[in-house]
Amino acid sequence: MDSKKYIGMDVHQESISIAVMNGGGKIVMECVIETKASMILQFFDGLRGDLHVTFEEGTSAAWLYDLLKPHVTKLVVCDPRKNACGSPKLWPTLKSMT
Repeated sequence: MDSKKYIGMDVHQESISIAVMNGGGKIVMECVIETKASMILQFFDGLRGDLHVTFEEGTSAAWLYDLLKPHVTKLVVCDPRKNACGSPKLWPTLKSMT
């Protein structure tokens, strides 16, 4: 069984919309959490497997990167002005959650 999970995060000042996709490309979880370190770490502590995370560059990017880096397998902060961010399969899900 593939233990990889692909996590897209849409980060805002007060909340973060999250979509989790399994290795087979199926969305297995969607949620909105507060943008607080304790809530973010609690969410990631509940996930198992190889966690691949992406979110866009923004005012909280450096803080969030430092917070998550020790807890995930791969972490990508992308610049949407220069490249496509995350999996295109996650875009409709993240858009519908915001």
